[in-house]
Amino acid sequence: MEAIFSVENLLALITLTVMEIVLGIDNVIFISILAGKLPPAQQRPARQIGLSLALITRLLLLLSISWIASLTQPLFELGPWHVTGRSLIMLGGGLFLIYKATTEIHEKLEGAEHAERSAAVTTMQAVVFQIILLDIVFSLDSVITAVGMANELWVMMTAVVIAVGVMLFLAEGIAKFVNDHPTVKMLALSFLLLIGFSLVAEGFELHIPKGYVYFAMGFSVMVEMLNLRAAAKAKARQPVQLRQRYDTTKLSH
Repeated sequence: MEAIFSVENLLALITLTVMEIVLGIDNVIFISILAGKLPPAQQRPARQIGLSLALITRLLLLLSISWIASLTQPLFELGPWHVTGRSLIMLGGGLFLIYKATTEIHEKLEGAEHAERSAAVTTMQAVVFQIILLDIVFSLDSVITAVGMANELWVMMTAVVIAVGVMLFLAEGIAKFVNDHPTVKMLALSFLLLIGFSLVAEGFELHIPKGYVYFAMGFSVMVEMLNLRAAAKAKARQPVQLRQRYDTTKLSH
């Protein structure tokens, strides 16, 4: 029992939980944007279903670590590219993410008529299906990170459960903030493009350090927060109205 709850395992649990939360933010943003296309009454259930499916997917992947390990074995080679199961999943997921982010940006820039036409064909089943596809990609990346950072299965599973619980708690606030600020929504879609590109690069064995990606995202968020704060101050500041001492209309006569 002491070996299970050793200091090393507890430190691994804390570190992995924080890492899983950070890696899960992009998943929450994507789910929030997709759920935002539904009627208001269906948005919260869609977010909860999406994150619950993400939890189930990650736990099932953790229970099949041997299969996860097999995904890194080359299936065939195309010149210098060693094609693995993981690279195919990353490539497919990255292309899908780029496609979805591009169509969402196009919809936002196309105008209200296009948005209403798009919203009319969006159903709960379609949104949940798209969430499932992206959950597989995000969960695979998350699980591979977990396997590389911890040795105990209970540490990985506990970290995943805590991280998804935190994401469930924060999802509604994140969704409301993103939907209430069009510039933040556009920035979030740009992040999804960036993540999609990095997944495609990973699929082609071009490793982009995640620190670079998250630094760029963090810097962009900081600039956007400063812009929002400046805009709020400018809106709150009322222009000074100077009172006229003389009636200029009467003076003109």
